[in-house]
Amino acid sequence: MADAGFERVGVSPYLPIAEHGLIGDLHTAALVGTNGTIDWYCCPRFDSPSVFGSILDANRGGSFELAADVPTRTRQFYFPDTNVLITRFFASDGVAEVQDFMPVIDDSRGAARHRLIRRVICVRGALPFTVRVAPRFGYGAEPHSTELLGNEALFRSERLSLSLTATVPLDSNGLDVRSRFKLLEGESAVFALDQISDDVAPRGCPQAEAEDQFEATVRFWRRWLADSRYHGRWREMVHRSALALKLLTYAPTGAFIAAPTTSLPEQIGGERNWDYRFVWVRDAAFCVYAMLRLGFTGEAEAFMRFLSERCTMHEIGPSGPLQIMYGIDGRGELPERELPHLEGYLGSAPVRVGNAATEQLQLDIYGALIDSIYLYDKWGQPISSDQWDEVGVLVDWLCDNWDQPDDGVWETRGGRKNFLYSRLMCWVAIERAIRMANRRGLPADLPRWQQTRDVIYRQIMQRGWSPDRGAFVQHLDDHDVLDASVLMMPMAKFISPTDPKWLSTLDALTADLVSDSLVYRYDPEASPDGLRGSEGTFSICSFWYVESLTRAGRMEEARLAFEKMLTYANHVGLYAEEIGPTGEQLGNFPQAFTHLSLISAAFNLDRALG
Repeated sequence: MADAGFERVGVSPYLPIAEHGLIGDLHTAALVGTNGTIDWYCCPRFDSPSVFGSILDANRGGSFELAADVPTRTRQFYFPDTNVLITRFFASDGVAEVQDFMPVIDDSRGAARHRLIRRVICVRGALPFTVRVAPRFGYGAEPHSTELLGNEALFRSERLSLSLTATVPLDSNGLDVRSRFKLLEGESAVFALDQISDDVAPRGCPQAEAEDQFEATVRFWRRWLADSRYHGRWREMVHRSALALKLLTYAPTGAFIAAPTTSLPEQIGGERNWDYRFVWVRDAAFCVYAMLRLGFTGEAEAFMRFLSERCTMHEIGPSGPLQIMYGIDGRGELPERELPHLEGYLGSAPVRVGNAATEQLQLDIYGALIDSIYLYDKWGQPISSDQWDEVGVLVDWLCDNWDQPDDGVWETRGGRKNFLYSRLMCWVAIERAIRMANRRGLPADLPRWQQTRDVIYRQIMQRGWSPDRGAFVQHLDDHDVLDASVLMMPMAKFISPTDPKWLSTLDALTADLVSDSLVYRYDPEASPDGLRGSEGTFSICSFWYVESLTRAGRMEEARLAFEKMLTYANHVGLYAEEIGPTGEQLGNFPQAFTHLSLISAAFNLDRALG
């Protein structure tokens, strides 16, 4: 493993996005940089305002710095088969490590407590350390008070209070807390940050308790991962992706979030900055597929329960019976606003919270959702009669509404169009519902469903195929613009992966949108999307490309493309949304979409290789 980071003097205060690891407790998460700084943490939930947000503004965002007080080089890794993160410091006089983790607390024993533990241990020689804890509540906009009581500090703001306890002396300037100490070989120090309230009092975290919670956290993750059924060639990367996906689940409801961050840019200095701390129906449905593939049926069951209990279909809204996304508690209102007081990552403004895309019409979500319900019914547990009634409502609505323009899978803001991918996933929704009805003898208006399915199929084949390009294209009746979303056509079993039309499409996509195995979603110049600037290659599309090559029997190309994609992972096996021109990671981090597509590509490539 390459060195993950070095001391930086006189350079940008922003680490590269990829130079972070993620820890969490299934309620919220934190990013820990390779320099030992926590520069993103929301409490008590994923979608809460940030407490540490220096990744979005180095001066105003707040951070929790913990590092050796001498020149060092650092390496970061996960404690094997867990989400416990280790950052090691190598200096001329010694070696030390910081263990970062968040104990996973059983909801039945009190979900109100959220604890972040940082344990630093000197393993060789002797090293001095410096700590600075500088919370900035409410995305850096809410004032707070700081009270120091010996080795405990209380940070209080209007909506949230935190307690910091330490096993070394603390000092305060009235706003932040600092500490400087030296550890000899075998010595350690512990820092514990707890959410407190009227019902949850501050508590200490002595060395023995920190050790117990470390061991309990390790046991939790290893016990969870032991249920994986994947034993293939890329076990380490697949299991790291599974652990990342699990970190992105909200235990109280079973929701899957798209990513734990907001506004990390798709282009440095650009405006393509979005809040991903919500439940996209599409992303979550694909997560169900990935979890089922690995044998984690409990997560799939919890998400099905989330849909039934918290995303209940009432009146038909502008986006149909379902919104494209929900809050982690199932709420539908996610108003988008900008935070002008934050400069954004490397000056990439605006910083946004909330997401206005809730109002978009994206017909593809129905295909992703019903396909995941179909797979859960097949590989998990048979769905209930009430769930089948809900499927029937969705399919009946699609039979009336599939043939209309929508905003598309990529949530462009350039107006509604007749996207081929949306038609494809409408076909998937109806086709999978027909399969369930036939297999289990469930009541359905099969003649109508079958007729609609066949009409969609013929429309795609006639109006989505461009003889000029020799490919399926982005929009119906458009003979020029390609889109990587059509890579789903053989994966959704719409077309044979060896059909001449598909092989021709694969060649056209390779020529136009693929760069050294990396795949662009589309060309914004050829297909304006209503936003300024460009973007990097989209990592989920790169893994879809691997899977398409695999299904087409082009095994050497598929395996090489997959191995190349693995080299773009960061030092602990995590991926952001996109990859930039020089291999840098861009966009919110880590992204569920990327990791679930890695799992799918690895599973299918393994099976094809034998």
